[in-house]
Amino acid sequence: MKFVRFVHRLDAETTGIVLLGKSMGAVRAYSDLFESRKMEKIYYAVVQGVPNEQEWTCRVKLAPDPHRRGRMKADSRHGKSAETRFRVLRSGSATALIEARPFTGRTHQIRIHLTESGFPVVGDDLYGSPKAGSGRNLGLRAVGLAYTDPFRRKRVQIRAPVEEFCREYGFNW
Repeated sequence: MKFVRFVHRLDAETTGIVLLGKSMGAVRAYSDLFESRKMEKIYYAVVQGVPNEQEWTCRVKLAPDPHRRGRMKADSRHGKSAETRFRVLRSGSATALIEARPFTGRTHQIRIHLTESGFPVVGDDLYGSPKAGSGRNLGLRAVGLAYTDPFRRKRVQIRAPVEEFCREYGFNW
C-alpha cells in the first residue's frame, strides 16, 4: 500500500479541504507551512444572528476545558494565543454567512471565536446555543488553502466547491 498521511486536521463535522502527503518528506514540509503560519486557510461558517460589523478580528486565547474532555474553552490567563479574522459575506434574517481566516490553528478555534463574538455556528452542539444547534449539520466548511509550494516554489491555491453548502443554509451563490 502506498504512503498517505494527513498533513492537517479538521473537526470531524467540518466539511471541505483536507491536505494529504504522499511521503514523510512532503508531510513534514507541508506541516511546517501550517506551523510557521505560511498556509492561508479560508473557511465559510453559517452563524446564528447577523453581525453589525462587516469585518472583525477575534484574539481570544484558548485552552483545554478540564471539565469536559475533547472540549476547549476561552481562557485569557492560561490559554494559548489564537487569532481569527472574520468577514460577513451574506446576511439573512436570522443567520449570516461568514468568511473565517484563522491565523493560528487551535482546536475548535473558529467555532469558539464565533461563539465568543456572539454568533455561534449553526448546528454546533458543542459550543453553540440550543437555538444554534437545532439538529442541523455543522455550518462550517474548509473552502480554501493557499501557499507557496516548498518543492516547486510556485503559488498554489486549492478551493472547495461552496454552492451546495451555501444553498443548504439558504444562501444563493
